[in-house]
Amino acid sequence: MFKELKEKYEFVMKSSSHMWANDSWSFYRFMIFITSYKGQKRIWTFVWKVIKYIFRKIFRIKHVRTEGYDLWMKEYFPDENKLKIYKTEASKFNYTPKISILLPVFNTNIDFLHLAIESVLNQVYQNWELCISDDHSSDEMIKKIINNYVTTDARIKVKYRPTNGHISVNSNSALELATGEFIALLDHDDCLSVDALFHIVKALNIDPSLDIIYSDEDKIDENGKHIDPHFKPDWCPDNFLSRNYLGHLVTIRKTILDKAGGFRVGFEGSQDYDLLLRATEHTSSIHHIPLVLYHWRMHSDSTSVNEEAKPYAFNAGIKALEEALERRNISGDVKLIENLPGFYSIRYKLFHEGKVSVIIPTKNKHDLCEVCMESIFKLTDYPNYEVILIDNNSDEPAFFEFVKLWQQKEPNRFKYIRDTGEFNFSRLMNKGAAHASGDYLLLLNNDTEILHEDWMTAMVEQCQFKSNGVVGAKLLYPNNTIQHAGVIIGLGGIAGHTFVGYEKDAPGYFYFLKCINNYSAVTAACVMVRKEAFDEVNGFEEELAVEFNDVDFCLKLKAKGYKNIYLPHVVLYHYESISRGHPHKTKKSYQQHLTDVAFFKQRWQTYIDYDPCYSRHLSMIFTDFRLRIKD
Repeated sequence: MFKELKEKYEFVMKSSSHMWANDSWSFYRFMIFITSYKGQKRIWTFVWKVIKYIFRKIFRIKHVRTEGYDLWMKEYFPDENKLKIYKTEASKFNYTPKISILLPVFNTNIDFLHLAIESVLNQVYQNWELCISDDHSSDEMIKKIINNYVTTDARIKVKYRPTNGHISVNSNSALELATGEFIALLDHDDCLSVDALFHIVKALNIDPSLDIIYSDEDKIDENGKHIDPHFKPDWCPDNFLSRNYLGHLVTIRKTILDKAGGFRVGFEGSQDYDLLLRATEHTSSIHHIPLVLYHWRMHSDSTSVNEEAKPYAFNAGIKALEEALERRNISGDVKLIENLPGFYSIRYKLFHEGKVSVIIPTKNKHDLCEVCMESIFKLTDYPNYEVILIDNNSDEPAFFEFVKLWQQKEPNRFKYIRDTGEFNFSRLMNKGAAHASGDYLLLLNNDTEILHEDWMTAMVEQCQFKSNGVVGAKLLYPNNTIQHAGVIIGLGGIAGHTFVGYEKDAPGYFYFLKCINNYSAVTAACVMVRKEAFDEVNGFEEELAVEFNDVDFCLKLKAKGYKNIYLPHVVLYHYESISRGHPHKTKKSYQQHLTDVAFFKQRWQTYIDYDPCYSRHLSMIFTDFRLRIKD
């Protein structure tokens, strides 16, 4: 435990832009900092983090993603006053589409069924119909309860199936009752929040062209307590190919659902996932409501508690993804992620095995470069690549001996380029790209080490798709903790890495560390991009000489409509800027830092305020996706 505390302390001190250095100006700045209000606040914040960390370790308190949720609910769950406001607002909507809620039922718990139906009856927005299909339940009380509701509210419809057909057939029977413009999905043992339909229709009043709408969600445990909230990003297609993160409350325009073809037999357990994979092929007008509008019931027969409750569901998920790839004319292998039922990994077949140009900037540090180069040429199984070493003012004889050796060892795959300008990472990347002959550019720091043979192949798999921009990797510190697993814009003030300091095999927030994800940015310590995409955005911004240039580059591509991707199965060691030292060591370098910050803010303040690949309800200080409670 104390080793972990030591590592966390070292990281906090290292990541602070106000670290002292070995010169008088830096020491003076440090003294000013620790005696200032801001410095005192940061010191006590760190002390409080240590206390909480020790407390969690000793008493094993609840999971980090549930911590603080009671406070969040007090702020965001509507009270009576807010509900009155919502009702008044709903009465003034110009667009009031009917929403048909599908409720397939089979031998459900009577109390849970009551609560599910009541959660619909209590909706603020009232233009709905509840379409119930009972799949030949053996419990006669279920029929009595449903009939009682049908007789008291004409908006409730029911169909009793004469035989049991399982969930897909039963859901289609409910769908046959629907007359609404939109279809919403509800499980027979779950609940909608009282304001769920209100927020859906409010979104449609803002943008009537929306075709698919989803929300955040939480769970209700067996004691009726709300726990484990899932705060989601906006539409991220690659996240969705790893798991059905859209979840339960999904509202689909009926015409889109009709094009998709309804629920399919043979996909039971993943019938919603299969439907949504097909539906999202017919529209890109997909909207996320960043509020908890659905409550998933936890009990022994639910996958929210027992992942083995429906083992057939996960094989159906594989089948749904395999058929999705076939429809999209993509060849790939789909597998369940080990020990993670419901989470999938897709490895694509190569259809464009173009040449890869690996661009490595350096200054001296031949020992680091040797580790990096040796690992590339020894381990890489992708056959078609070159390595371009961009030397920025090296002056050590041992470095030039190192270069000469590699020129002899790899005369056809190794290029050496000399740059004599002042250090500017962006210029070095652009210069390397100008000398590259590859279809793909793989930007790589000199202080990295390759760990497995198919790293480059895995990156080409993703980069070959013209819809993708920058493809990044999981980077580890030498102690096998995470240095990079994606970048969140606004984290720490400008941009920050996710899950820093976590163990390399940790799952992360809702298994983010195990899944392929879209992020707004990834670090250029190891990224791949198609050369034509690099050129389309004019490469790296040379005004950003030292910091944030890789984030800026990613955002330029995102602004063009490209998706940036993190790959959990591409893993490297990153010794993190050993060759350059701390970026704020001198007054000059610190001034450059301030210049880069100002430039980045001026260009990308919108993303700093709101990163669409990250929930606004999650922390902008901590890197582990914990709740944003008084950050």
